Amino acid sequence: MANLSSTLLLTLLLAVGLVFFLRAASKDRTTTVEVRSSRPPLEVLSQLSEWLLQRGWRTESTDPERRHLCFRAEVAASPWLAVLLSVLGAVGAACLGLVLRQLLPQLGWWPLLLALLGPAAGLIYRTRAMRAETLELRLISHDSATGSALRLRAHRDELIALELEMGPKLGLFSDGKLLSSPI
Repeated sequence: MANLSSTLLLTLLLAVGLVFFLRAASKDRTTTVEVRSSRPPLEVLSQLSEWLLQRGWRTESTDPERRHLCFRAEVAASPWLAVLLSVLGAVGAACLGLVLRQLLPQLGWWPLLLALLGPAAGLIYRTRAMRAETLELRLISHDSATGSALRLRAHRDELIALELEMGPKLGLFSDGKLLSSPI
């Protein structure tokens, strides 16, 4: 009986791990970063806008007086991750059903039906991960002698892609914390 209790505890910990993984996979990772370029602001803003439009972003609002641009895009969930989470959820629920079957044999094989709850993990991930995201650009300084400085606010992954792809083309540089942080 002690082995079954420890197996039940480990199986429940597996379920807790799945719940925390689901939360982390759909967590909002919006970050603000300041970047500088030696190029003129109109050149930087037009090339960044063009790059964002090519990536599926659409212009939501512009405010020339505040020197602010806002873009919006729909983020899709990864279908492969949804399938993986569904399979992991089904296997974990089946394991829980087997442990319950051993602890309470009078239930028969009914606890194995818990495996049918597995696809719920994939559905939860898909509904939480599919969302609209915004990317905000604000021109901080636009001195022709020093170039331009921008404040960008967006999802961390999008900012990393922007820094990696557009950084060399536009001479963008920042403090480097975005690319060096592990999370």
